[in-house]
Amino acid sequence: MDDTLNPAPALATVPVTVQQRLARAGLRRTLAVRAVLQLFLAAPQRDFSHAQAHAALQARGLALHRVSLYRLLDRLVACGVLQRHIDAASATRRYALAPTDEAPPLAPRFECVRCQRRWPLPPLDDGARRAMEAILQATAHAGHQAQRVILSVQGLCAGCALAAPAPRAGSSAPSGG
Repeated sequence: MDDTLNPAPALATVPVTVQQRLARAGLRRTLAVRAVLQLFLAAPQRDFSHAQAHAALQARGLALHRVSLYRLLDRLVACGVLQRHIDAASATRRYALAPTDEAPPLAPRFECVRCQRRWPLPPLDDGARRAMEAILQATAHAGHQAQRVILSVQGLCAGCALAAPAPRAGSSAPSGG
């Protein structure tokens, strides 16, 4: 067996809540499941597009068909192991490890648009929480069934900003004429 893949993270390294979610969903611990878990557990603050996850798994020696990976990612989202969100800039589905603790339903986060890492932000104060609850009530009043609220601030993390500052939102490049 190729040691570069190491597809079976030790049970002790997989959080108990992840193990429970997999068991409740009836997901078998196949080579593909273990390899995808290892990928996300190794980088818990990062999110991956399907293409990035596929390339990373191939680099580790797992030749998983791209459609099989799509299905597996969706199954891991359905059982609460991963979260899926759409990158607004590229309209790409991105996947990240779901919180293993019981995070508050309106927990804000910061997402770096360059390195794709995520950090939790301080909890909402009462005023912001009331405003979000009012939005959810208005959504329900319109007949919609909200399943989750994602509060994210997107920009450059401190490391990426120091490495190569990007133009600020709303600023215009100087005209060349």
